[in-house]
Amino acid sequence: MRHRWRRRGAAGIALILALVGCGGGSEPSSSERPSTTTAPEAAMTPSTPARTTIPGFGEVEVRIVEGPDGEPIVICVLVADTPEQRARGLMGVTDLGGYDGMLFRFEDDADGGFWMKDTLLPLSIAYLDAAGAVVSTADMDPCPEGTARCPSYAAAGPYRMALEVPQGGLDALGLTEGSPARLEVTGETCRAPTT
Repeated sequence: MRHRWRRRGAAGIALILALVGCGGGSEPSSSERPSTTTAPEAAMTPSTPARTTIPGFGEVEVRIVEGPDGEPIVICVLVADTPEQRARGLMGVTDLGGYDGMLFRFEDDADGGFWMKDTLLPLSIAYLDAAGAVVSTADMDPCPEGTARCPSYAAAGPYRMALEVPQGGLDALGLTEGSPARLEVTGETCRAPTT
């Protein structure tokens, strides 16, 4: 059975809009849902500004590994682990606040699509299996408040994680369909950005 996550009401949207440095939301399946990103090289430069936390979300460092000989890319993402966090996602966010994206994690395989209801940033999503390999990807366009119908972006198969980054950002991370790259969650909090 396919479940879709819906956004919360106007109060939740008002709270999100009051925050600066946030982005999009999601509509997943038996679990949950849905940023524009900068190239990993840019994210790791000394000019990277300090991160602005988004209330209600944690952060985690992730590593993208392309294979046994590839240099890993380390990025810092917001993390959505609970049904409430996954339902809210990056709704109402206009700026990622120095984060590279948002990672949605599920306890079991999920199969529902993500949507962009009340999401203002164009995003790309990579659906990832339990080992962190890419199941499929999609570019998702904003679906601001008042839009009659927001499309759903389905995965090509079951997934355990979904990574949203600014639209077009997956290529720089090597997370493309058919790529040997995989995402590993380090479990570490993100390193402090350098200024």
